Amino acid sequence: MSSLARWCHRHRLAVVLVWVGLLITLGAGVGAAGSAFGNSPTSQDTDSAKATTLLQQASNSAAGKSGRIVWQLDGGKVTEPAAEKAMTGVLHRIAGAPGVAAVSSPYTAEGRTQVSGDGATAYATVAFDRDVEDAQVDRVKELATAPETASLRIALNGQAFTVNPEPNPVADAMGIILAFIVLLFVFRAVWVAALPIVTAVVGVGTSAVTVILLSHVITLSDTTLTLGSLIGLGVGIDYALFIVNRHRTNLTAGMSVPESVAKALDTSGRAVLFAGLTVVVALLGMLTLNVGIINGMAVGAAVTVVLTVLAAVTLLPALLGMIGARVLSRKERRELPGDARRRTSGRPGAWARWAEVVQARPKALGLVALAVLTALAFPTLSLRLGASDDGNLPTTSTNRQAYDMIAEGFGPGFNGPLVLAVQAPTAADKAAEAKLVTALKQVDGVADALAAPMKDGQTVGVISVVPTTSPQSAATSDLIRHLRDEVVPPAEQGTSMKVYVGGLTASNDDFASVLMSKLPVFVLVIAALGFLLLTIAFRSLLIPAVGAVLNILSIGVAFGAIVVVFQYGFGAGLLGLGAGGPIESFVPILVVGIMFGLSMDYQVFLVSRMREEWARTGDSHRAVRVGQAETGKVIAVAAAIMFCVFGSFVFGGMRVIAEFGVSLAVAVAVDALLIRMVLVPALMHLCGKANWWLPRGLDKALPDVSVEGPADEQTFAPHPTREPQTVGVSD
Repeated sequence: MSSLARWCHRHRLAVVLVWVGLLITLGAGVGAAGSAFGNSPTSQDTDSAKATTLLQQASNSAAGKSGRIVWQLDGGKVTEPAAEKAMTGVLHRIAGAPGVAAVSSPYTAEGRTQVSGDGATAYATVAFDRDVEDAQVDRVKELATAPETASLRIALNGQAFTVNPEPNPVADAMGIILAFIVLLFVFRAVWVAALPIVTAVVGVGTSAVTVILLSHVITLSDTTLTLGSLIGLGVGIDYALFIVNRHRTNLTAGMSVPESVAKALDTSGRAVLFAGLTVVVALLGMLTLNVGIINGMAVGAAVTVVLTVLAAVTLLPALLGMIGARVLSRKERRELPGDARRRTSGRPGAWARWAEVVQARPKALGLVALAVLTALAFPTLSLRLGASDDGNLPTTSTNRQAYDMIAEGFGPGFNGPLVLAVQAPTAADKAAEAKLVTALKQVDGVADALAAPMKDGQTVGVISVVPTTSPQSAATSDLIRHLRDEVVPPAEQGTSMKVYVGGLTASNDDFASVLMSKLPVFVLVIAALGFLLLTIAFRSLLIPAVGAVLNILSIGVAFGAIVVVFQYGFGAGLLGLGAGGPIESFVPILVVGIMFGLSMDYQVFLVSRMREEWARTGDSHRAVRVGQAETGKVIAVAAAIMFCVFGSFVFGGMRVIAEFGVSLAVAVAVDALLIRMVLVPALMHLCGKANWWLPRGLDKALPDVSVEGPADEQTFAPHPTREPQTVGVSD
């Protein structure tokens, strides 16, 4: 690593120009090719997936997306002459608009069921051509809402009319601005605040255009970019900060700039590489789940982490060489000619004093921290996976208003009907389908069931089942299982008819069930992987075991946060994120991978310094105390930066990204302050020398990996009678 640092320092202008050129070249490629984001199939072996495949094979429709226009007349009926005249005219104009394939009106004999029982609500379905343009859809929206008055309320929903939140550049920049303020406040040097952010932004920018180009090669959802930025900014700023902080420490110890850069990269740079590797391994480990949408997000996030690490170990040394000693504050630079180490002889800093407190009361503080963490993770026990829909949007959204109108007029289940695909090749099967419809109407939880007429020669039928409960309700999930397990099998018995329960509601429920079944195994695999990596890094069995357990507890805190905010709904409305509902199915899987990597980062930076002191002195209590004292401030600052970056994404208007933001922001703060600064050192003080025990046979079998590299004793281990305190990491 030191050779790489020296090369980047000597050729610093060339390194900077290479990064700038790479960013411009990839950006030009994106400008020419554009993006090709899309959604891959979520599951191929579920009942709903089979239903979808069967219906697609049987359908000859060339229509594209469809949308729903919903209107409601306050204090009257939508069939009143004035309301009917206004809406009939609107629907007629929409039917003649470019891009529209068909319009189903409630003011026809066939559309009478599209008027609610009380007559106050009605809806019309608009089917668009497959190649409809966005401008044409926007024109239909304008026509649909034109006759709206104080008494006639009109709202839109459905796939064609879904309004995706616009990117909020203010919210995206908020995290970076707050990170800069935190760094400037703590270190009182503009370059210390600017360098980590510049490095991270370059890494994330390069990865963003790379991911856009990758979308032409592999299937990536459009959420991948935002998720990658969220992770990349957080880890990118932190990784650069750890290297800059060690560089500052080296300079105050009397090293020259080239020597200091080389030493910083050979110590903290190694830790950054190891930490980045753990994040990438955790993210790519999600490929074993073989779920399309998660595969794309994992690859995109891994690419982002790789490029931010690459920027930290190449671009950052070049920038450090350019600014020289200005990485220190003016006061620190004025003191450089003297003996910089004399600063360590004063009163211990706040983090050193806290380390002494933890050493003095490890049992009490450890129990308190464990109790708090358990309480924060407790809501995880009620975690329910699913998919958000229009019912979770803010009440100001037209999609939410249409959803509420439909629920009020036709029942909550009308917003998410179940679609049963019926394979009925014989006349006897068609008769069995009719009997099934009759049986479905008698099932508890079913509001209505209706079979679409089958044409001559058609062998696939469609039954629409409207639940009495909303699409997100647990009762609806129970109904789906009841139909599959107890209603459909008896109907199929003695016939060749095959029935599959599908539709969007069933698909979301199946996807959640598949991921929920894989989640415990995935957590255990991740914990085992963390144990192995930490064993190799620290030549210990106890430290990795404690780290693996605490990583699971940290993930539990992340889950607890999103359950409270997004499932229980506490604070979601204040954040502009709508009502409470189930957690997006893929969010916990991604949170497990991301939090595993971030928790490992802090564990590596904390314990590597402890092990360095243990190897030098053989005093376990001193090693734990010194390691905590010297890394406490930088870990706390890093956590504060991640909290700001992750927290800023909560205000972007996208519920899925907000779930990531809340869970990761809370978990990172708790992990750094409670787990790494209280629980880990408390447990290590209680265990003493057992922390560093490793059987000789296993020690020889494991590869020799040096996370922190060869430490300079004069710099990192001052006179044995003094506690090591450095400018970069103490108050």
